[in-house]
Amino acid sequence: MKVTAVRLLQIQGAMAFAEEFWEERLVRPLDLYPQHRQEGPHALRRLEDGRYRMESVFLRLETDEGVYGTAGPVSGEQAYIIATQLRPLVVGQDPRASELVWDRVYRSQVHGRKGPPMMALSALDCALWDLKGKWLGQPVYRLLGGPTRERIPAYASALGYSVEPAQAAARARALVGEGWRATKWFFRHGPGSGREGMEHNVALVRALREAVGPDVDLMLDAWMSWDLPYAVQVGRRIAEYRPRWLEEPTLPDKLEVYAQIRRALQPLGIPISGGEHEYTRWGLKQYLDGEAVDVLQPDIYWGGGLSETLKICTLASTYDIPVVPHGHSVPATCHLIAAQPPDVCPLLEYLVKWNTVHQWFLQTPVHPQGGQVDVATLDRPGLGMELDDEKITDQRELTFVG
Repeated sequence: MKVTAVRLLQIQGAMAFAEEFWEERLVRPLDLYPQHRQEGPHALRRLEDGRYRMESVFLRLETDEGVYGTAGPVSGEQAYIIATQLRPLVVGQDPRASELVWDRVYRSQVHGRKGPPMMALSALDCALWDLKGKWLGQPVYRLLGGPTRERIPAYASALGYSVEPAQAAARARALVGEGWRATKWFFRHGPGSGREGMEHNVALVRALREAVGPDVDLMLDAWMSWDLPYAVQVGRRIAEYRPRWLEEPTLPDKLEVYAQIRRALQPLGIPISGGEHEYTRWGLKQYLDGEAVDVLQPDIYWGGGLSETLKICTLASTYDIPVVPHGHSVPATCHLIAAQPPDVCPLLEYLVKWNTVHQWFLQTPVHPQGGQVDVATLDRPGLGMELDDEKITDQRELTFVG
């Protein structure tokens, strides 16, 4: 079998949603500067009939045997890299030899070990796994050695919802009512917002804990936007609300600061998580060696694909550090978790709004029920990346000049 084509399909459609989809954004590292602090949340384009315009780009690998693999959505930047840099290394190759393809691309991208080039390789790798599953007529989790359980516990990640304490509390209560036993919320303020912003952050955590009660796990995400003094001060003030973890308290390159925050908050019972914005086994190993985190969070679609995340899981297991992958792609993440021991990958992140957008064009999107994913729902060849033609109103193939 040989790869005959690497296609990038830009598709459009419309999603019915009566209210404002993105209610609020999270704190960002750029918020240190006042001119960026007032910028609103990411916006989808609302159509006149109350629907939202949806547009995504998917990667499709085609072969001389008619079997194909799909991955995505990918960004325009990733699409350009795939089309102009990765395609020549893939066309004519055996797609079943995914380790060989991965290593050839990695060795060719000496200036692309992180960021968009690695994200492009990640999507390519996921498409190869989807293709292999279809070729063998098996769900990918079986090719990876699973299943290790019948159901995967998930947590509701509330990115995009309002973080005004009263509104957040109401939404959190609704999530618990749907059966979720864990939920993650995103801070809106960092050091640049001063004392008032800190008070808002603390009020948010207090309102969320009061809303969900003592038995629901509450995770909190600072999205790389804090520093050592701020993280320690906030951590001391929210310790009584028992967060399951504090995520990405500072920029990913500040591993020693990570470790200092962890050492300061460990006696208060606040674990530290991170790794979403790091890449490959070599990058994540630095977090482990530096004793920087209690929970490791690589993203399959960013950090090297399924092939690389398998290696990261093996590495993390030798340190007894659990891996809870960032939830950019629910289908690929579910297949990985279903093949890992529960102590290695205990939990699935489900970004309630973001995963709705990313899975909009799929025939069989994964949506946890009662805070869990039934592994039996993954039982179809590949990763479950077939596109739903009924949702596609326009499609074209992207072409680039390298």
